[in-house]
Amino acid sequence: MYIDIYYIILVVPTIILTLFAQIKVKSTFTKYSAVPSRRGLTGREAARIVLDYKNLADVQIERVSGSLTDHYDPSKNVLRLSESVYDSSSVAAIAVACHEAGHAVQKSVNYKPLVLRSTLVPLANIGSNAGPWLVILGLIFSVEKLLYVGICLFALSVLFYLVTLPVEFNASKRALNLLEETHIVESDEIYMARSVLGAAAMTYVASALTSLANLLRFILIARSRNDRR
Repeated sequence: MYIDIYYIILVVPTIILTLFAQIKVKSTFTKYSAVPSRRGLTGREAARIVLDYKNLADVQIERVSGSLTDHYDPSKNVLRLSESVYDSSSVAAIAVACHEAGHAVQKSVNYKPLVLRSTLVPLANIGSNAGPWLVILGLIFSVEKLLYVGICLFALSVLFYLVTLPVEFNASKRALNLLEETHIVESDEIYMARSVLGAAAMTYVASALTSLANLLRFILIARSRNDRR
């Protein structure tokens, strides 16, 4: 029976970290979703204030179904807020809404990591879907070129995850600064918003570590295979 020792050593710990990060972000969001902002603004209203403050009246705000499905679509210049954020006046909702607005601000100033991430999206999708299968096929049929093509493709998805980190951290930093500048929340509510965005950042770090661990695993498997030849 084959045991993938590299998966156990490298990938399993990052999966555990990912699960912890997901639990943390959900619990933190739930906690501060129960805390209404004293100004009473909804997530949509807070995002609109931030966008208008940055002269981004052309950015539209839409409601999207689901929970924590909030995102900014740079291709359509649309900020989509989930049902738990759009009409909610909680500190958590405002923090998430302004974080997404931060991505719109990034686009307006041509923030280089965001541009790179947008460029990498189609390549990363191919790499994450096709890369592992090519690695497996290369191993099964002992086709070295196929194996290394798969590793190279998967590396593109890893690069996407790594580039995502500064994009998300910067959006959160912009959001917190804008929350203070526009007085959307009171000064003593900033730490709550920071906790929400900090918990969300953990999920991106965990995802990047998982993809990086898998890439290293593929490389080590390929090298072990060559050593046995």
